[in-house]
Amino acid sequence: MKTLVTLLLTAAAASAAADSPLFTSRAAIGSLSGEQIYDHICQGCHMAGAQGAVGAGAYPKLVANKKFVSWEFVALTVLNGRSGMPPFGVPVNQAPSRATHLTDAQIAEVVNYVRSHFENRYKSNVTAQQVAALPHPAAELIGPQ
Repeated sequence: MKTLVTLLLTAAAASAAADSPLFTSRAAIGSLSGEQIYDHICQGCHMAGAQGAVGAGAYPKLVANKKFVSWEFVALTVLNGRSGMPPFGVPVNQAPSRATHLTDAQIAEVVNYVRSHFENRYKSNVTAQQVAALPHPAAELIGPQ
């Protein structure tokens, strides 16, 4: 009986998590704003207030980040990863193949969001075309899909 109760509770928790707005399909993520992309992907490591975290890894704070004066720094970090952060850009000459691959437009959205929130006051509006002109990750760096 105890095993049955444990299984039922586990199933209920998994079902509730699947309905959570923090779980998003590849199709649904395409319609999200920069803030929603941050909420669904970035805050898992950088935390809800972008204060960063230390524990199983070190995740830098994004609050009042002077490096954000360069939109290219932020976009290249999201595209190609940095210091253990995985790349979220679509590999060169490939279509998005997993939920964590972001299009150039999505990367521009999240770059604009983090550069204008969390005590960052950089108001330039980065476009998908500007992100597309930056170096994208090589498929061999991301591995098989």
